[in-house]
Amino acid sequence: MMKANEVRKMSAAELETKLGDLKKDLFQLRLQHATNQLENPVKIAEVKKDIARVKTILREQQLAGR
Repeated sequence: MMKANEVRKMSAAELETKLGDLKKDLFQLRLQHATNQLENPVKIAEVKKDIARVKTILREQQLAGR
């Protein structure tokens, strides 16, 4: 799980890359969950929160004009 202050230190390009990686992770976790191979279902919620955190900070940077 990422901290908000860690995410704020990243550039917009890094955030976009991280967002893509998190979406891929979420897809894989959902696939594992559907096939009953997921050991820790809480991981899905953690990744979703990380995605929301990254999107929020990207939007903050857009509004700040970065």
